[in-house]
Amino acid sequence: MTLYVLARLGLVAVVTGALMLFNVPLLPALAVGVVVALPASLFVFKGLRLRVAAGLDEHQARRRAEREKLRSELRGDEGPVVRG
Repeated sequence: MTLYVLARLGLVAVVTGALMLFNVPLLPALAVGVVVALPASLFVFKGLRLRVAAGLDEHQARRRAEREKLRSELRGDEGPVVRG
């Protein structure tokens, strides 16, 4: 996820830098960079975005299973938990 965020911010920086080469002031260049780069990153970084989404889905499924197991144990649906 960090890599994806950095890639998106890098794209904003590239677009902003390119506009500044054409003597566009910093603030307008940054505003246009954000508006243009963020939607463009959906296409440019599609593979990275899909990897992040899959990782988040996996994490959510793991947390859901752990939460359901805990709720089941609290209800007493499972036998006694043997520790040790």
